[in-house]
Amino acid sequence: MPKANELKQGSAIEINGEPYVVKKIDVRNPTSRGATTLYKVRFAHMKTKQKLDETYKSDDMLKTADCSRAAVQYSYQDGESYVFMNVETYEQYTLSAEDIEEQIEYLTEGMEGLVMLLMDETAIGIELPAAITLQIVETPPAMKSASATNRTKTARLTTGLEIQVPEYIETGELIKINTDTGKFMSRA
Repeated sequence: MPKANELKQGSAIEINGEPYVVKKIDVRNPTSRGATTLYKVRFAHMKTKQKLDETYKSDDMLKTADCSRAAVQYSYQDGESYVFMNVETYEQYTLSAEDIEEQIEYLTEGMEGLVMLLMDETAIGIELPAAITLQIVETPPAMKSASATNRTKTARLTTGLEIQVPEYIETGELIKINTDTGKFMSRA
């Protein structure tokens, strides 16, 4: 049973006896002392795709949905569908763009380390690894004197994702990105 502060995109949670998958997490840190951090979570029902918004305190306990998990590799995109292959049985699973809309910009062909959530042998979503490595395809030129500052600039990655990186990072470099926050972690 995970706590609210342990939730990640793609996590399967049971709410009122119904299975939901975490689509988006918004962390709200209070400014006053003694106040608790709030987690505003957007869920999507695993079968009906109906959205549900809930707010939790960091130590609220949630119930994990009863679904199986399989290690998969991202194979390819077919129109609005994304195809994944089970690394053990070579079985293929297909998810629509709507099922993984928040995670699409982290996917690259051949990507491993993904976990497919299955309910009644039907694919319902994926869990991304905690960190992924992507290459920068476009960013303003690096600044030599930027190493001592904490300023950032926008960088576009191979998947189309745009994130903020330190000013000393250059086009063509491989960087690590935290998939929970969508933020730059380090050079790869």
